[in-house]
Amino acid sequence: MSNGKNRRRRAEIAGAGIGGLTVAAALSARGWDVTVHERGPDLRTFGAGIYIWSNGLRVLKALGAYEEATAGAHVGPLFETRDHDNKVMEEIPINRAGNARLITILRETLTRSLINVCRTNGVDIRTSSEAVGATPEGALLLADGTARAADLVVGADGINSAVRDSLDLLMYRRHLGYGAIRMLIPRAEGDVAPADRDKYIEHFSGSRRILYTPASASDLYIALCCAADDQAAMTVPADRALWTDSFPYLSDLIARFGQSGRWDAFEVVKLKRWSKGCAAVLGDGAHAMPPYLGQGGGCALMNGIGLAVAVADAPDIAAALEAWEARERPLTEHTQEQSERQGDMNYWPDALRSQVLTITGRSRELAMQRLKTAMHVPTGTIEAI
Repeated sequence: MSNGKNRRRRAEIAGAGIGGLTVAAALSARGWDVTVHERGPDLRTFGAGIYIWSNGLRVLKALGAYEEATAGAHVGPLFETRDHDNKVMEEIPINRAGNARLITILRETLTRSLINVCRTNGVDIRTSSEAVGATPEGALLLADGTARAADLVVGADGINSAVRDSLDLLMYRRHLGYGAIRMLIPRAEGDVAPADRDKYIEHFSGSRRILYTPASASDLYIALCCAADDQAAMTVPADRALWTDSFPYLSDLIARFGQSGRWDAFEVVKLKRWSKGCAAVLGDGAHAMPPYLGQGGGCALMNGIGLAVAVADAPDIAAALEAWEARERPLTEHTQEQSERQGDMNYWPDALRSQVLTITGRSRELAMQRLKTAMHVPTGTIEAI
């Protein structure tokens, strides 16, 4: 769509998740008119926690969402990985001078902060508005038959992205044969040892994992991870006796698991390219990854603001999108690869995993490979947080 000298540019965005709202906030701050289409009837998000590392925090700061997003956040002193005997295999110090920062918050808190920035900037957010496709010429196609013309169309409509599929961008989508039941429960004394209460801890036992994550002063985010064919372990509500048998030292915590929770399968998505003409895709629809590095949301934040910077004043949107992908995709794919690598150990024998991780956990080089994304200064942000 051509851009007249006196006309504000328009963007039509499918999806009011982290990626879509980030693009909307960043473009509207740069003088664009933006409409976001959310297929759901409201803007509620699934009740779970989310990890935000330094790279994501820088994006939130640049967008003006940092203060609201981090209010009440949990700031832990360590991230630990423990074996089947509850012994520490690996320890990652965080939130200290020279180290990566990491906070955990409720996903709803993050989304709400982005929504509020968008609304302050004049973004039009429409619920019950489902995108079914897009055209390279710059039109978002809606389920009601409407074609919304724009200078830029963005598909941030999730792993089943209709925008992506309509543009024939998918290279592959691979199920990893693993997943997690995610839930939020209130924090309580006695869940874990007092010394562990504020840490982030991932526990291994056989092919199962339990991720213990304080997400606020009152909320605890739990992820029960298992193979997709481990039918007993993936049952919702969680089978407390089964999980206690695998993790007896967490029996007090497991006893408080309620009836809630949701099973999510882990997948990896890669595209032939991230855009076609004036239409782009980001978030899980473009670069889904397993959550082992806690960077799914971080990459959506980085690529969202990076996209806005790329196209903001660009005379050629299609060329700007190609430059955006060339700049951002290498780090995103590094993050995907490192995340997949962390999942390789799911099926190792306990003794072997404990031995290997205890040794590799001392390697600064390996640690820095995993923290490369966290330490990155994203496009459109500043060094200091």
